[in-house]
Amino acid sequence: MARVVKVFVTLRNHWKKSTVAACALSYGGHWLYGKHCDNLLRRDACLAAREFGRQQISPQEQLKKATVILNPAACRGKANNLFEKNAAPILHLAGMEVTLVKTDYEGQAKKLMELMEQTDMLIVAGGDGTLQEVITGLLRRADHESFSKTPIGFIPLGSHNSLSESLHILSDNQVKHITSATLSILQGETVPLDVLQIKGEKEQPVFALIGLRWGAFRDVASTIKKYWYLGPLKIKAAHWFSTLREWPQVHEASVSYIAPTLRPPDLPEQKPQRPNLMYRIARRLKNYWYPPIPGNTIFVLVFVCLSVHNTTSFKLSPAKHPDTITPPPCFTVGSTNA
Repeated sequence: MARVVKVFVTLRNHWKKSTVAACALSYGGHWLYGKHCDNLLRRDACLAAREFGRQQISPQEQLKKATVILNPAACRGKANNLFEKNAAPILHLAGMEVTLVKTDYEGQAKKLMELMEQTDMLIVAGGDGTLQEVITGLLRRADHESFSKTPIGFIPLGSHNSLSESLHILSDNQVKHITSATLSILQGETVPLDVLQIKGEKEQPVFALIGLRWGAFRDVASTIKKYWYLGPLKIKAAHWFSTLREWPQVHEASVSYIAPTLRPPDLPEQKPQRPNLMYRIARRLKNYWYPPIPGNTIFVLVFVCLSVHNTTSFKLSPAKHPDTITPPPCFTVGSTNA
């Protein structure tokens, strides 16, 4: 008993050191518990993948070939480590012949896809940028119609994985997110996706699965990493300094689109009912005596977002000046056409 009292007296006399030690032990315990939970997730995923590897095949049947395109620079250079720990063991235990191809520079995935031979399965391990390069290179091939039938899997290893919202249930645990995505590839779960084709004046067409963003917000997003030392304030700081450098920001662009015209085939085409004769005469007289005066309308557009149906709509209200102006049909508040 005296020894216990002595311990409490020592802790009280050195309360500062005791507080620091308690915080360090709590943090260390929480970190170790998180590592233990991650190992349990990896173990469960490997056990599930082993069941695929134990399935018997005929002697004439060959192993499935999977080509993995990995971007080691994704997730600030952590993608290679994340893949080797969380995804590679699952693929090997499933009894697949895995061919790993690592990209060395930006844009290399496009060239690799243009030269790649036929495979049973294509797996993209990286972020949104890596996936966009793979899709662009695939659809630029001369045999893209036949090669597009190859199933494509996506392992989210990048800093931005927007497509995961449509393919998997998002999880705050990165290990669970990666293992779940890898297991869904083994299970053969496929989802048809829309592809957005972007044509320039001189360059080859570029294809995207999420959408196209252009304008001030997109320009600022590429500079957020410069203010990493500001912690949670880096996003606000990037927008603040961008506003100070140039205001108002001017962006010139020409956007053309074709509105959807599909309708159910079993319904006949319906024409709008023509107004009566007196209404048409009154409208013509009004336009004759009081002709409309064309006015100059100025729109301040700082962001354009064109999204496909693979992800949720990007909610953004376009800025208008003055407030009394009603936006035209191409400016839809809260929709994918901003």
